[in-house]
This record gives sequence, structure tokens and C-alpha cells, in this order.
Amino acid sequence: MHLIRGLSHLEPLKTGCVLTIGNFDGLHLGHSAVIKKLAERGKSLELPVVVMIFEPQPLEYFLGENAPSRLMRLREKVIQFSKLPVDNLLIVPFNQYIANFDAEQFIEEVLVKKLNIKHLVVGDDFHFGKARRGNMPMLKDKGKLFGFDVEGTGSYQVDGLRVSSTLIRDALGAGDLALAEKMLGYCYSVCGRVAHGDKRGRTIGYPTANIQMFRKNTPINGVFAVTMTGIDGREFEGVANVGTRPTVDGGSNVILEAHLFDFDKEIYGRYVEVHFKQKIRDEIRFQSLDQLKAQIVKDVAEAKTAFFSLRHRSIDTPPLMI
Repeated sequence: MHLIRGLSHLEPLKTGCVLTIGNFDGLHLGHSAVIKKLAERGKSLELPVVVMIFEPQPLEYFLGENAPSRLMRLREKVIQFSKLPVDNLLIVPFNQYIANFDAEQFIEEVLVKKLNIKHLVVGDDFHFGKARRGNMPMLKDKGKLFGFDVEGTGSYQVDGLRVSSTLIRDALGAGDLALAEKMLGYCYSVCGRVAHGDKRGRTIGYPTANIQMFRKNTPINGVFAVTMTGIDGREFEGVANVGTRPTVDGGSNVILEAHLFDFDKEIYGRYVEVHFKQKIRDEIRFQSLDQLKAQIVKDVAEAKTAFFSLRHRSIDTPPLMI
């Protein structure tokens, strides 16, 4: 997959392309279905598959800290896209210049002149351009004029629910990791680099790997049974807290602190992925570090019980017959 940062770095595609546009936050099963459909069109037309995303996401630009929490940061999104049949990922910086683009201007200058689009796949409720004037009917009319086809994505459902980033965000906020996993198609995870903390966990017997979330809004909060990958090709079990550490400092920055079971390696600077398996409790402010330590003992025990149940559940589940 070729990464293109900004329209200025995009060379006009002389042969054309098939394209989809969106936030793709979480890259859930609905998004995967769109990419699969787009890849099929690309193969039949012998054209490259291009995905256009915006950074920051438009709502983040307009609403700032009041925007909905995103499911994944840009780097995580790029990693997930690299696993899909995408030839070019075009990341367009969303700024005042882009926000002021008229819908017709966006179609003619970007889709037609820059991308030489031949086939477009977008959601039926897709809106774009200044004041959100652009929509599916406009795209279809312009497609007839400039010679490109427009296809709606329809809806993708799981257990009778229309899969969406909003619904996944709600499920994570409610601690329903199983429902979120069903809609994502994979266990929800967070990636980041292990940073030096205040090493307070070591003083109470529970050292942690600290990962800055670089966000004030997160879709998850609390204590979870987790696994960590990215270290020696192995998966390590543990317990993690996501929050502002109200007992220790009660700051505004969200931090992920993971304590791995039976683990004593130095992993500062390593880029790891933390997979959330089961929620244990909400984040709580304790009156003392002794109270916090007593609760951590309970959290560790509950996390180990959760992993025991998860392992036996996977053993008891019959293999999928294909």
C-alpha cells in the first residue's frame, strides 16, 4: 500500500482509479465490506484502489474536544488499511481550505482532475463540500457529466444491528467488548509506544507499561483484562487501566497503564498493541495508595479468572465448518 500525504503530493492518475471516501474510524466490518466491493471493481476495471481519508476527521476540526472520541488514531488506521486490498491511501489534511471547498469544486478539481476517478463507492448518506451541499444525487449527476460511476454502500448488519463507528463507540463505552468485537471483526485494541512513567507501580509491587493515548476523549475507560503484543512475537496477559489516574494525580491526559503477569523485561520505547478482552470495573478514586494496591490485587485475580473463562470458552466452541 502506498501512503500519500496531501493532495499536493498526489500525481494525477492518468489511467484513473476506483475510489472511496470516508472517516473509516475503527475500520469495522462495514468498512471492510466497502473495501472488498471497491477492490472487486478495481480488479474488473484494471484500476488502482484508492481510499481517501481526512486528518483530523472533519468533526474534530469543527468541534474540537467536543467531537466524539475516535476509535483509532491515524497510525492505527494506516496499519489496519495495510491489511486490506488498498493500493493507495490518500490522507488529506482537513483545514479551512478544504472546509471551504464547494462540492462542485471538490468533484471537478479533486475527483476528476487529480484522481481521474472512474468508479466511486460511498455511503448513501454521504455529504461533502462547504455547508455539506454535496450528496449522492449530485455525485451521480456529475458522474454522468464527467464519465464516472457512483455506487452506494448500503448497510452492513450484525445480529440485526447496522454496524457503525457510533454503535461501536457506544458498545465500548458501555463495556460491551463482545458486541464491539462482533462489529469490528477483531478485538478492540490500542497501539502506542511504551513511555517512562513515575514508576509508582513498582513501589507497590505492580510495575506497569505506560502508553500515552494522546487524546482527551477515549471510547473506553476503566480497568480491563488485556493482552499485549509486539514483544518477541508473543502475546502476554495482564490487566490495564485506561483513564486519568484520579488517585495518583487526577490530570486531564488519558494514560493506558498495563501490568503484565509474570513479566520482567524492559520494554521502554517499544511499539506495542494492547487488546481489550473484558471489562473489570470503572476507574475509581481511592483515598490512599494502600487502598489502590488492595483493589489491584482484586483486579489481577478477576483478570486471571476472565482469561481462564475465555480460554475454556474457546476450547468448548466447536470449529467453524466451511
